[in-house]
Amino acid sequence: MSDTLTEEQNLFLNNILETFNVSDDRLKKIADQFVIEMEKGLDHPGATIAMIPSFVSGRCTGNEKGTFMALDLGGTNLRVCHVTLLGNGEHTIRQQKYVVSEELKTGPMRQLCDFIADCVDSFLTENGTIGNETIQLGYTFSFPVLQTSINRGVLKQWTKGFNCSGAVGKDVTILLQDSFRRKNINVNIAAIVNDTVGTLMAYAYKHPDTTMGVIMGTGFNASYYEDMSKVKKWDGDKSQEMVINMECGAFDCERRVLPMTIYDNKMDRESINVHQQLYEKMVAGMYLGEITRNAIVELIDRQLLFNGHSSKDLNKIWSFETAYMSTIEVDETEDLCDTAHILESVLSIPSTTLADRKIVKKLCNAVGVRAARLASCHIAGVLKHTGKVGQDCIVAIDGSLFEFYPNFEKNMGTALSAILGEQARSKVKFDLARDGSGLGAAIIAMMAAKN
Repeated sequence: MSDTLTEEQNLFLNNILETFNVSDDRLKKIADQFVIEMEKGLDHPGATIAMIPSFVSGRCTGNEKGTFMALDLGGTNLRVCHVTLLGNGEHTIRQQKYVVSEELKTGPMRQLCDFIADCVDSFLTENGTIGNETIQLGYTFSFPVLQTSINRGVLKQWTKGFNCSGAVGKDVTILLQDSFRRKNINVNIAAIVNDTVGTLMAYAYKHPDTTMGVIMGTGFNASYYEDMSKVKKWDGDKSQEMVINMECGAFDCERRVLPMTIYDNKMDRESINVHQQLYEKMVAGMYLGEITRNAIVELIDRQLLFNGHSSKDLNKIWSFETAYMSTIEVDETEDLCDTAHILESVLSIPSTTLADRKIVKKLCNAVGVRAARLASCHIAGVLKHTGKVGQDCIVAIDGSLFEFYPNFEKNMGTALSAILGEQARSKVKFDLARDGSGLGAAIIAMMAAKN
């Protein structure tokens, strides 16, 4: 059993690690380009970063009260929530998760909407919350939607493995409201909410001066408060502040500044949405495992890893989960036995040496660090654009990657210092904001119902 790397292994591994390394200068270039793309998105429709007005204007005080429902569709589960706002920044929430099957994700949209309506129905029945009054609901729909009002929006495209027919170009609120109507469910969709906007509003209920809402989980996106007089494409009231859903995962599909590697290109080619969402694909949890797997497989093909042996499981695309990377990154055991467990027991690699496990650990680290460093660029971009560099800022972040991936927050902070300087970095507070899509959607439903 070899526990040290051969010269050849070292040489090739270091080449790979170098391609994943993003220099401080490159980070600054990316942040500057990000500002340029933001401004294009605010100027005209159809820009790469869509910069979609959310129709959520004004800020919470934290004193609002009432009972509302929220739905959250955007990943593996559908979540149904019943939220009571108590005032004073406090709330209670009851919720239930329902698994969205692969069939539903790629079947007809009507079936998906009927499934959602059935889940809401059974939730209301089980929780005894059926009264005669119409319940106001905030619908967190975490896909690119072109909103035309607080509760109207047309689906631009599917992302994150969803691909239902009969939905793109249609108003998703109307489709779901139809299902509610057909099943006699007394619920009104008061607002359609992007999850980043929900995260921002949920955190702002307790901290009204929150600057940005960011999702860093399976997917990646951000929102922030914009002065609408700066938004040339906006025809409405210019004298207000409104939350902008950036849809910034699409940044740089022109490939001007993002340092994509052959491992990213291969992952992109095998994804549902080829050449789209390139920034998201370098940062979000859905993709990091696949990028790492591509690098692992190349080393196997070069006979530099696992003695040239792969496995059926490891050969399957998307089989190397980002959660495995987290486990491997925190593995401090002497012989990296947690890493061995994932490679041998979970992924069925015939046998691994300590040197093999060290290589895999280094690859995971390189992809994880790069994601965190790149993820700081959009925050720097927003602060530059809004003139907030050097001011106190709260960035509310939701998502498993930010919450659980080892050192993600620390690596983001280091990168932000590299872009903005230590002084400006010290003014920016990253806060974990759990449950924007439930509480946040309910708050937006409340604001919509009030208006």
